Amino acid sequence: MGKAAIVIGATGVVGRALVDQLVVASHIDEVVTLTRRPAPHSSPKVHNRVVDFERLGDYADAFKGDLFFSCLGTTRKLAGSIEAQRRVDLDYQYHAAQLAAEQGVEHCLLVSSSAANASSGNAYLQMKGELEQRLTALPFKRLSIFRPSLLLGQRSDLRIGEKIGACVMPVLCLLPGLRRYRPIRGSEVAAKMVRVSAASGEGCESFDLDAVFPAN
Repeated sequence: MGKAAIVIGATGVVGRALVDQLVVASHIDEVVTLTRRPAPHSSPKVHNRVVDFERLGDYADAFKGDLFFSCLGTTRKLAGSIEAQRRVDLDYQYHAAQLAAEQGVEHCLLVSSSAANASSGNAYLQMKGELEQRLTALPFKRLSIFRPSLLLGQRSDLRIGEKIGACVMPVLCLLPGLRRYRPIRGSEVAAKMVRVSAASGEGCESFDLDAVFPAN
């Protein structure tokens, strides 16, 4: 019998690729996407549910499944402030993970960030590191953390800084010591997440950039 996967952040650069790959994965029978706005999918495997992330507790039943994929994220510019970004990147994801754990989900797979560190002086890396710490305290049988660098792929919003970075970073990352910051396509991160979700394991594990990239 296949597994049921729950995905938040299903419309983002990783989440969208993830859903597409989960529907063709042999170990997955059902994919539940939880989104703020309707996000239909062509596959009958996908069931979309519109939720209010400010009232996630009202949708606790939507978190019943086997796998919880947390790919939610925004930018300071889109959110309007660091505090608003923290609400999405930290609070929403943590609350969702809590509900998943309470509903008996055994495996949580989180998209974090390269250099995530709760003690970082960078607000973004700090919130990502804090989220990692909080999730390790939840009663999941297995926690898989993925730490990509700059994500490449089609987005619904225009991010000028990331477009510039996508052009410049591949060249800069040829320099010694900078390779671990090279950009990666969202579909590559998604593919690694699907492979990990199909394999057995337990405890907390992390996949930094070199571990996420497919072998050449």
